[in-house]
Amino acid sequence: MTGAELRDAFLDWMRDEKRAATLTLTAYRGDLDRFLAFVGTHVGGTVDLAVLDRLSLTDLRAWLASEHAGAQKAAGGRHTGGADRAARTRARRVSAMRSFYRYLARYHGVTNPAPGLLAAPRFRASLPRPLTTDQALEVPDGLGAIAASPLAEQRDRTLFLLLYGCGLRISEALRLDIRDLDRALSAGGTLLIRGKGGRERLVPMVPVVVRALTEWRARHPAPLPDAPLFPGVRGGRLQPAVAQRAMRVWRDMAGLPDHATPHALRHSFATHLMEGGADLRVIQDLLGHVSLSTTQRYTLADEARLMQVWAGAHPRAAGHGSSQDAETTTGKNDP
Repeated sequence: MTGAELRDAFLDWMRDEKRAATLTLTAYRGDLDRFLAFVGTHVGGTVDLAVLDRLSLTDLRAWLASEHAGAQKAAGGRHTGGADRAARTRARRVSAMRSFYRYLARYHGVTNPAPGLLAAPRFRASLPRPLTTDQALEVPDGLGAIAASPLAEQRDRTLFLLLYGCGLRISEALRLDIRDLDRALSAGGTLLIRGKGGRERLVPMVPVVVRALTEWRARHPAPLPDAPLFPGVRGGRLQPAVAQRAMRVWRDMAGLPDHATPHALRHSFATHLMEGGADLRVIQDLLGHVSLSTTQRYTLADEARLMQVWAGAHPRAAGHGSSQDAETTTGKNDP
C-alpha cells in the first residue's frame, strides 16, 4: 500500500473505531499529508509501508524541524503565535505520528520504534476564561437583538440560552434535531447529547431553557422529526461559523473581551456551577469530559481569579505598609 492509502485507512479507523472528532481528523490529515510529502522528497521516491518501517528517529526529527522552519519563513522570521503555540503544534504533530504508527503496528506489522522515541514538548495548560454571570445572562437577548429577522431573533436567543443553560459545545447544539427536543420534553426535560467521539450524555434543562425551546419549536419553520432544531436561512443546519460571527459582532458592540465566544458560555456554565458549590464529578458528567483532570481546570481558573482579587485588594499583597503599621492599627499582634 502507498503512504496515501495507509493514511486514508488510518483516518477511517480513527473515525470509525476511535470516534475521533472531526477537527482532530482534519488536523491529523494535514499533518500526515505534509509528513508523507516530506518523506517522498527525503527518500526520492514513492512512500510505501517498507519506507515508513525503516525511517529513523533522525528522519522524523528532520520533518519536525522542516515544519518549524517553514512556519518561521512564512511568518517572516517572527513568532506569530509565540512559543506556546509552536509547542502545541509540535505536540499535535507528534501525537499524529505516534497514532499513525500505532495503527501501522497493529494492522500492518510495522515494528519501527522511532515514533515512540519522539519527545513531545511541554506547554502551558490554558485555563478556561468564562464570562461573568451578568455577561453570560446578557448574551441571549443581546444576540437576538441584532438578528436579521424576528424568526432569526428567536432562534438565536434560544440557541445561546441553550449553550449557557446546558453547557453545550456549539457543535453539539447545532447537531440536535426536532426529534431530540421532542424526546427530551417527553422525558421530563433531559436532553440526550452526542459529544466528542460519539459519546452520549444526559443533560437536564432548567425551566427557562425548556420554555424557550418549546416556544421556538412552535415557531419553527419546518418542525419535522429529522429537521435540524436550529436551521439556517435556506433551511439546512445552521453552521457554527454563522453563530460565531454573530457573537463577534455583538461582542464588539457590547464592548466584551475577545474571549467572549460561544464556547465561553460552556466555560461560564461550568465555572458558575462550581462557584455555586456543585460537585466536580457532577460538572464532569454534565460537560461530558472523559477525564476528571480536564474538569479540574475550572478549579485552577477559580484559584487564579481568587489570587488576582487577593493581589488587588489585600494591603500587604503589594508590599504596602509595615509590620509596625499593622500593629499600630490593631493595637496588638493577632493571636
